[in-house]
Amino acid sequence: MARTWRRGPANQQSRNWNTGRSSVNTDELEHATYEAERRVLEIQAKLHRWARDDPHRRFDDLFNLCADPAFLLVAWDRVRGNKGAKTAGVDGRTAASIAARTGVEEFLDALRGSIKDRSFRPLPVRERMIPKTGGKLRRLGIATITDRVVQASLKLVLEPIFEAEFLPCSYGFRPNRRAHDAVAEVRHFTSHGYEWIVEGDIKACFDEISHPALLDRVRLRIGDKRVLDLVKAFLKAGILGEDRVLRETSAGTPQGSILSPLLSNVALSVLDEYVAQGPGGPGSS
Repeated sequence: MARTWRRGPANQQSRNWNTGRSSVNTDELEHATYEAERRVLEIQAKLHRWARDDPHRRFDDLFNLCADPAFLLVAWDRVRGNKGAKTAGVDGRTAASIAARTGVEEFLDALRGSIKDRSFRPLPVRERMIPKTGGKLRRLGIATITDRVVQASLKLVLEPIFEAEFLPCSYGFRPNRRAHDAVAEVRHFTSHGYEWIVEGDIKACFDEISHPALLDRVRLRIGDKRVLDLVKAFLKAGILGEDRVLRETSAGTPQGSILSPLLSNVALSVLDEYVAQGPGGPGSS
């Protein structure tokens, strides 16, 4: 039977968060996570449908979803299951250490409270320089586990809305899409009369995205100022360099951030639309 939008009391939805130390409590957490996944998927489907059916709709009441127990539990589960969960941010905490020392229930309850009362503040990301081919280095930003969970919850809320308007020619960092699909489309077009393939690259794309331009784009769909403030807070969180110097972030989204791929696609959707309207594009007459 389908569920409705009505949210029950937080204590009822979150009472099985605690991992404890026994197999019974572990089973309870798994069941709670399964139920949370179902709830999140149902709400995501509604958000996507509403965004698809009304291209001009602005969503004004999303903040409570970002702090919803089900969304936070699913966000925690995804952060914990990621291979980066063993890597700490600037606070030195890993997913395992949080579960062992604090407990999942206590951690998520406290996090939910700080989001709801708007005392939550993201910490700077920890910089790690990763070698690239050719001797160059790529900057990776490692957020704290707490910040990753909030970002993951934000993504669960925002992604279905923006996915409704991303063009089908976009393949990077999108659900159920991959580079192989883009290659297959190129092969399709080259077998149907197209003769030229133009390859390009956006230099330091993640590093150079304009915050004002990005937020203006986000505002076209998101009218909830509390959600916009959360997104902006993550963009402005700063970077603690390998040299231990704290740097402000006036542009870009840190590579490695959970929100970065989605926000980058929001920014780059302007380019997709421009190309689509060009000669030979799917949007051209």
